[in-house]
Amino acid sequence: MEDYILKVDNLHVSFRSHDDIGEIKAVRGVSFELKKGETLAIVGESGSGKSVTAKSLMRLLPKQNSMIKQGSVIYEKKDLLKYSNKEMQKIRGSEISMIFQDPMTSLNPTMTIGKQIIEGLRKHQVMEKKEVIKRATELLELVGIPSPKERMKNFPHQFSGGMRQRVVIAMALASNPTVLLADEPTTALDVTIQAQILELMKNLQKKTGTAIIIITHDLGVVASMAQRVAVMYAGEIVETGTVDEIFYEPKHPYTIGLLLSMPKLHSSRSLKLIPIPGTPPDLGQLPEGCAFAARCPSVMKVCHTFPPTMTEVSETHVVSCWLEDKRATRVERLSELGGSVNEGKRKVN
Repeated sequence: MEDYILKVDNLHVSFRSHDDIGEIKAVRGVSFELKKGETLAIVGESGSGKSVTAKSLMRLLPKQNSMIKQGSVIYEKKDLLKYSNKEMQKIRGSEISMIFQDPMTSLNPTMTIGKQIIEGLRKHQVMEKKEVIKRATELLELVGIPSPKERMKNFPHQFSGGMRQRVVIAMALASNPTVLLADEPTTALDVTIQAQILELMKNLQKKTGTAIIIITHDLGVVASMAQRVAVMYAGEIVETGTVDEIFYEPKHPYTIGLLLSMPKLHSSRSLKLIPIPGTPPDLGQLPEGCAFAARCPSVMKVCHTFPPTMTEVSETHVVSCWLEDKRATRVERLSELGGSVNEGKRKVN
């Protein structure tokens, strides 16, 4: 059996609404496992529940209006959802760290970079003053900050966006975490800096053996970083598989839609991008049946009535879609679209 360090099982997270919408079901029955030293990518459109899932693992959701209604987050054989605040403070930053989307909101503009890294080190480790300064300098050097001793004295506004993100990564790695959550770590960066940051994270993973969960809507990031992919839509994981399975043998129409809307720079053919029509459903008023039904090009009657269940495609590949369910019969495959991506259609009498 695989050696998983983190296991999320049937996680449900809701938010209280102050108007007539009712309960916002942001995460609905999410389950996945993270193996030691691997990178799992969670992908999907904005509002699909990716960031809420990540923050739930760290217990960073606002208490006043969020509710973890069901599920478990097993880390080192213990459920983090049952931990007290004090117990979670020992886990955050030391064993599980998080890199947020915008480095400027993660850094204190009134403190030097050095002080901020040192503060994190002292919070989680007992070290002498000389040791902690040396470690902070080493971390900046590790993430590629030139002249780290001198830059320790600088404030965040004296760094470029890419350099600020490197500092945030250094802070996240300060205590050698076992699990690193990266929530859209390259969204605010230009393409060149984005590639540098992703390469940096891959190299650091090789050196430290840290397991990474990367939250993104960019499939290019997934291709360069991850071994496994979980596709989220409307608060649910609709498909999980290896990178090759998701990119070359996608089964869910939403996954196929994401791939068809991605530019293919190295394709021998000039392919038109195909957007996914419509918008995601209101999480306060979810439809019966499949949440993707209203946007699905292969929708069937059953999709509007009953929610699909997970179907195993292979040992590493599962999908939540009636198209792959044996109970839905009479399969018709349409002509190939976008290289190896197929669009499936079934008719039900």
